[in-house]
Amino acid sequence: MVQLAAQGPAQLLPARELMAFSLATHILLVPFGVALPFITLLMHYRALRTDDTVAWLLARRWSAVMAVQFAVGVVTGTVLSFEFGLLWPGLMGRWGDVFGLGFGVEAWAFFLEAVLLSVYLYGWRRLPRRAHFALGVPLPLVALLGAFGILAANSWMNTPRGFRLGANGDPTGVDVRTAVFTPIFGPEYWHFVVGMFMTAGFVVAGVYATGLLRGRRDRYHRLGFTVPFTVAAALTPVQLFLGDFIARSVFHQQAVKFAATELVWKTGTHVPEYIFGRLNPDGSVSGGIKIPQLDSVLAGFSPSTQVTGMTSVPADDRPTVAQATLVHTAFDVMVIIGSLLLLLALWSAWAWWRHRDLPRSRWFLRAAAGAGAACVIAVEAGWVTTEVGRQPWIVYGYMRVSEAVTAASAGAVWAVLGVVVLGYATMLAVFVSVLLRMRTRWRLQDEQDGAREGAPPSGGEPPEGATPYGPRPPRLSGSRR
Repeated sequence: MVQLAAQGPAQLLPARELMAFSLATHILLVPFGVALPFITLLMHYRALRTDDTVAWLLARRWSAVMAVQFAVGVVTGTVLSFEFGLLWPGLMGRWGDVFGLGFGVEAWAFFLEAVLLSVYLYGWRRLPRRAHFALGVPLPLVALLGAFGILAANSWMNTPRGFRLGANGDPTGVDVRTAVFTPIFGPEYWHFVVGMFMTAGFVVAGVYATGLLRGRRDRYHRLGFTVPFTVAAALTPVQLFLGDFIARSVFHQQAVKFAATELVWKTGTHVPEYIFGRLNPDGSVSGGIKIPQLDSVLAGFSPSTQVTGMTSVPADDRPTVAQATLVHTAFDVMVIIGSLLLLLALWSAWAWWRHRDLPRSRWFLRAAAGAGAACVIAVEAGWVTTEVGRQPWIVYGYMRVSEAVTAASAGAVWAVLGVVVLGYATMLAVFVSVLLRMRTRWRLQDEQDGAREGAPPSGGEPPEGATPYGPRPPRLSGSRR
């Protein structure tokens, strides 16, 4: 993701690029940190209720993936926390006392999640079944708490509240409650959380949809597909409603950001909606599909709704033409992907209503296999919309990005960017390699013991009985140490 920079200190561009790259990479892991615990617990509950061998197997394997993902997320999240302080000292030094509570909440949530995840992993063969499940139940709640902290900080940057400016321009009289629960917090939090659950559900389902497309039509793949896909499909219409709600909240709370998102140059009524298109320096829009009056209707349910234009503020206080085009494109990509996912969800609902089963068409499976990647793109596009649309402000209306940036030399920041890119590329390659090796090992084990068909493994051992996160299996008499 490239954030197009306006004029500023020489170190501004590399600092933005470094932060953008780190965020874009970290956010690839966030859906699994937030939502995979819930999906795993859902499969775990099914196994506990029905004593289904395949459900037990899936829950255990997903918990192993969850652990690997958490380890990688620790690294990328830690890098981001350092970057906030090192790249943007003006932000943290001046405003940290106002909105820093969100980062504190996220840190405590991370600590609790690490403890609970460890207990959950090592409890598979050490704890009674119901006690083990009960100890896993807080995991999704802690993940939501972590998201609460991060979104509280981000929503404050978009709609800063809960302070007064002193004579020297520094914030005083901080009201923590008002600073946390800003006007945009609720819409932003729920839109984010539901998006994470959708993304994790569609990505996990996509893995098993790919297996079904390759002819592995056993119960293992069907169940592995059905549970996460059902979660994601059920949340899709909810997410579209929340997306509309947050767009209208931005219209009321961040009028210039909304104008950049919709390419509205001058304030007026009966404003058209553009699907894609490019904003020109004179305010005209090139390309795209123009729908008369629709933007006013979407903003206020009436063609006579007045929409604030970008020219309502000086050029230095609004996104550049290039930034507005980027934000508008990202927003349209997000909306189009959400609409296509809604069609996929309706397709599955129609098939279930008629046949009490999901569609078996290969076209459906192809669409389901691609839905996870589409969701990841939509998540990235959503953050582009949120962050680039706020430019040139790092604290909306109070501090510009150029005022918060580090005093380090541009060359030093570029060098750090190179190191981070190399390190992240290596780490993600190792992450994918580990997942592929786990998949291969599991597939070989399934072929040996027939676990895919629901039969217990040979020798009567439970599925994944010799996992590295459980006690060693009992030694046979006479065996060597």
